[in-house]
Amino acid sequence: MWSKGILEIDGVKVEYQVKHYEEGSTFGIEEGKISKLFCYVGRDEVINYDRGEWSKKPKTAVSRKAYKALLERFN
Repeated sequence: MWSKGILEIDGVKVEYQVKHYEEGSTFGIEEGKISKLFCYVGRDEVINYDRGEWSKKPKTAVSRKAYKALLERFN
């Protein structure tokens, strides 16, 4: 299932797309339910995880907070 939305973190809007399942897998983040995760601040991609591969890890304070919130919600 795909879930999309916007988080507001410290006054910054973070747009996200998450592909998640009911059960965890080896392709999931931390072998959890999230198999794909994309986050953007404006046009800038701040997180990109796709089936076991990180193209862009969360590095800023805002992206790390968004990542943590999304893990709690979907993983």
